[in-house]
Amino acid sequence: MMKADALFPHPQYRLIAGVDEAGRGPLAGPVSVAAVILDPARPIDGLDDSKKLSEARREALYPLIIERALAWRIEFVEADEIDRLNILQATMEGMRRAVCALTPVPELARIDGNRLPLRLPCGAEALIGGDGLEPAIMAASILAKVARDRAMRALHEQFPQYGFAAHKGYPTAAHLAALMRHGPCPQHRRSFAPVRMALMPA
Repeated sequence: MMKADALFPHPQYRLIAGVDEAGRGPLAGPVSVAAVILDPARPIDGLDDSKKLSEARREALYPLIIERALAWRIEFVEADEIDRLNILQATMEGMRRAVCALTPVPELARIDGNRLPLRLPCGAEALIGGDGLEPAIMAASILAKVARDRAMRALHEQFPQYGFAAHKGYPTAAHLAALMRHGPCPQHRRSFAPVRMALMPA
């Protein structure tokens, strides 16, 4: 596991994939995972941790990343698989799938956080605070966040009573109130305590 102050370039690796997720905390919808290999010959200005960027800025960077990256992949792990695996293992599985789907195959995967998925096709490093340090992880964080936000807006069209477009499935007061009023929909994560409570008979 790497500390933030231990980040050094790896001159022996040319193909480094950054990996990040969005949506571990919400009560509904998928967890979104992205992996990106940036092209040093096609730099992208303005990359940062997606949480520090405005929605408009993330949306502007999204097509630039897709256009200029050497490789990219977005994976969704849906609510039923999250319930089956648990949110941590579902996130690790999404990361594994995203890295395995990259072409060309990376030589190293830098994973935001303090855990590494198993069965990767390359070496890997866990990097705490990586979405603020490693440009490839920044790019992955933007793809994951934008893709998930779009997915939650689409779910809002199916289930408007929950307000997914506004809170993206996070446990806001409005979402919790709607959950208690209407009960969970098929996109709610039944392994999460507030959803389990909403399933209990009054």
